Amino acid sequence: MKRDFTKVKKQAYHIGWKIRHLLLAGKKKWLVLSLLVLIVAAGIYFLSKPRHQEAPLPIVEVAAVDTTDVSIYGEYVGRIRAQQFVEVHARVEGYLEKMLFKEGSYIEKGQTLFVIDPKLYNAHVNRARAQLNKARAQARKADRDLKRIRPLYEQKAASQLDLDNAEAAAESANAEVTVCEADLTQAELTMGYTRVTSPISGYISERVADIGTLVGPSAGKSLLATVVKSDTVRVDFSMTALDYLRSKDRNVAISGSDMSDGKQKLQSYVTITLADGSEYPYKGLVDFADPQVDPKTGTFSVRAEMPNPDRQLLPGEFTKVKVLLDVRKNAIEIPTKAIVIEKGGAFVYVVRPDSLVEKRFVEVGPESGNLTLIERGLVKGERIVTEGYHKLSHGIKVNPTTSPAKEGKATPKTKKKED
Repeated sequence: MKRDFTKVKKQAYHIGWKIRHLLLAGKKKWLVLSLLVLIVAAGIYFLSKPRHQEAPLPIVEVAAVDTTDVSIYGEYVGRIRAQQFVEVHARVEGYLEKMLFKEGSYIEKGQTLFVIDPKLYNAHVNRARAQLNKARAQARKADRDLKRIRPLYEQKAASQLDLDNAEAAAESANAEVTVCEADLTQAELTMGYTRVTSPISGYISERVADIGTLVGPSAGKSLLATVVKSDTVRVDFSMTALDYLRSKDRNVAISGSDMSDGKQKLQSYVTITLADGSEYPYKGLVDFADPQVDPKTGTFSVRAEMPNPDRQLLPGEFTKVKVLLDVRKNAIEIPTKAIVIEKGGAFVYVVRPDSLVEKRFVEVGPESGNLTLIERGLVKGERIVTEGYHKLSHGIKVNPTTSPAKEGKATPKTKKKED
């Protein structure tokens, strides 16, 4: 650079010397021409000199903050059980004689399932009936004797002792009739137990005892089969005590006890996931919540009833239960991708009306899919950065552009819970 500068200096000195020489020679025409050449060269130099350019503003995508009603769910592990599960037992002892149903089929209430050998109990009925006939005959004789003694006593032809004996005999005979009637009823009832019927309508299991087996309470083998009513099933699951403590502030009633404060609340419903990962098409309602917490687990039991017309839900299986816990009115939700998590908390970049960026810390709530609920930190109408925040810092100016498509809201908010 020093050598170039010396060369330029020499050239300038040389040009200056020529101008001086021309002036001295009186050649004004050449002087003017030389001055024009110098002016043009200087202009070209300054025009070709690179100028300092300002850096372009960062281009970011923004989305407007809006409010909506957000449904919050909890996920738990549940177990399916039948609405009614009845064991069919033999109530009398005897040999199993017949089975009058097809295993695994649907049976009606009162339908005969098994027949126990009735011969012995039929004999008991006949004996009781004979005892009753005998007692009735004795009662009629005692009544006739009393009717004969009473006129004789009035005529002083019979003593007071004879009358007392006749009245006692009549009363005893009538009492014996009552006893024999009860014995006959009991014998007939026991006889009826030889035909084992279904106490409910539902699907029956396979038989437990084979034909010809000695069954009955005293025989040590009274269970014959089980009947399950599963057109409506119950879903049992456990919720944490913290969920219940928050129930006073929510708009959804977990059970009927939540209605006691007089507030109008939505009723909680549940959906379940099948073994193949698909969602069961029917929804159930929570109808019971245990009023006390288990001190061993810190949870309380909750039950929901769910229709099962196609028997897709089998009693005893485990499933994933999603429960409506709350509905937030006019809540703020934003795309999850707009939230930055760091050690100090979660924050978003808010674009002010003057296009300056503000780093705003927020309190996040439940999230699901692409959306996250914001508990506090944002208000409706503000603009947040959804794309390009990695090149931002607090206070810089940006060139905001609107997101091409707003995030969908098809997926409800889910608050996952671990049992």
